Amino acid sequence: MRFRDRAVAGLTTLLLPLAALVGLATPAEAATSATATYAKVQDWGTGFEGKWTIKNTGTTSISAWTVEWDFPSGTSVTSAWDADVTSSGTHWTAKNKSYNGALAPGASVSFGFNGAGSGSPSGCKLNGASCDGGSVPGDNPPSAPGTPTASDITNTSVKLSWTAATDDNGIKNYDVLRDGAKVATVTGTSYSDSGLTAGTDYSYSVQARDSADQTGPASGAVKVHTTGGSTDPTPTPGSKINLGYFTEWGIYGRNYNVKNLVTSGSAAKITHINYAFGNVTGGKCAIGDAYADYDKAFTADQSVSGVADTWDQPLRGNFNQLRQLKAKYPNIKVLWSFGGWTWSGGFTEAAKDPAAFAASCYSLVEDPRWADVFDGIDIDWEYPNSCGLSCDTSGAAAYKNLMGALRAKFGSSNLVTSAVTADASSGGKIDAADYAGAAQYVDWYNVMTYDFFGAWDADGPTAPHSPLTSYSGIPQAGFTTADAIAKYKAKGVPASKLLIGIGFYGRGWTGVTQSAPGGTATGPAAGTYEQGIEDYKVLKTSCPATGTIAGTAYAHCGSNWWSYDTPSTIAGKMTWAKDQGLGGAFFWEFSGDTANGELVSAISSGLQ
Repeated sequence: MRFRDRAVAGLTTLLLPLAALVGLATPAEAATSATATYAKVQDWGTGFEGKWTIKNTGTTSISAWTVEWDFPSGTSVTSAWDADVTSSGTHWTAKNKSYNGALAPGASVSFGFNGAGSGSPSGCKLNGASCDGGSVPGDNPPSAPGTPTASDITNTSVKLSWTAATDDNGIKNYDVLRDGAKVATVTGTSYSDSGLTAGTDYSYSVQARDSADQTGPASGAVKVHTTGGSTDPTPTPGSKINLGYFTEWGIYGRNYNVKNLVTSGSAAKITHINYAFGNVTGGKCAIGDAYADYDKAFTADQSVSGVADTWDQPLRGNFNQLRQLKAKYPNIKVLWSFGGWTWSGGFTEAAKDPAAFAASCYSLVEDPRWADVFDGIDIDWEYPNSCGLSCDTSGAAAYKNLMGALRAKFGSSNLVTSAVTADASSGGKIDAADYAGAAQYVDWYNVMTYDFFGAWDADGPTAPHSPLTSYSGIPQAGFTTADAIAKYKAKGVPASKLLIGIGFYGRGWTGVTQSAPGGTATGPAAGTYEQGIEDYKVLKTSCPATGTIAGTAYAHCGSNWWSYDTPSTIAGKMTWAKDQGLGGAFFWEFSGDTANGELVSAISSGLQ
């Protein structure tokens, strides 16, 4: 997918308010005299850069500070600056340097460190006092409550009960978490949740809060399936796959959240989601955008569940939203896609040790914090033994070896898929790698049958970027959907393992006087996010289709010329895909569709 330029968010610091207002001097001093805040500055999958900031919010000076916290097993500090950091097992202690211990009222100081692993700090103390509001030095957080048990399950409600947590100063209350989001705070050890959807899966856990308002670890989770199902919104799966890409960065400038899949009606019509993208670096799978993936707090109106995220819940971000989506639509499977146009350069290193790469991917996808969110992995290598943003010379066998290693590691219970080139020209990208040999390891290929032509050829000729078939005057032989599918089938890839690709966007030129394809141009047409490209939801009204060519619509409006798919052309492509015996269709990507999901609907209807 050529245009996957990441819209880098300004929010690169992950504020985790594990530390709140605390007392620093004597027990009699106000508990709000200072704050200690942890931030994850960078995350590269297997390691990270962390930072603690201590601020004196009181009225008297602080002469020295000590911050203590616990890391889970496997997470550690490897180097630090502006503090002396030591450890005893999984417990870490940081003391000020000689030059930064004194803090006047209102002043703050930070120290940083590089860490290994993927865990987050817990049990923070500052100068011996609780870091989240406890005013008694040495006040420990409560233990985890017992795993809830479920009873009295109906179409819309369930009763939960659990054994009490313990704490050295007493339990204040319990937070009840449904699918990772807090839905209630209660003083007892039971809660009845209502307003649920019939025939739907939910996951419940609880965590205790002590008298100092410290929260302990969450309990184990209990799965609940409500009775009934006449109002169950879960789509009835057909024999064909209808898969859409959801981009991690879409929540920023595009303001497109997982909840939009519900409000548009698209969630009821798809079978799979590819979450794009995880990074590929240092020969390993790595986090793409940690803030978007698992830390961003969504408000109630942005959330699938309708409940706002809290700072202390176990998982936030897109991952938690996808978890909530799967609770409402249990038939949807979610794959984590790695690579893409921008990050495919990392596959060259990964191909040198496929087993190590596969192990790193499995460890990340199956991380206990979000293992239930993902049903497998998708590899988007653009392109094996060929050129995309960068060029790979790993050899024709590298792709097959890498996919084989992934299948061996992920096993038969997980999906392993891949987005692949549609370049069917003689000696082109399909010929550069052993896609036929790798087919035995994949569940299906997403054949990227779009972006054949575009305004990277600034002067034209104008041509549809996603032609289904060839036509007189096509700029490049072999650059069609039909040619790509035929070539994969001829090489021995089963038709049922091939998905046709649909772009939810158009590509366009400006300076065009000729309405029919083949005209000259002066450059790319203006686009909302990138020159030469625009979402379907914009083009359908700003530049309506004026004709069709090779199964794809085109539009000439003013001096601009665009090509894109419409519900009508999608219907034709889905009929063709069924006639070819293909496994279904996929699309890039959800946010280009209309608010009522008309393109998703066209794919869904066309595959029936």
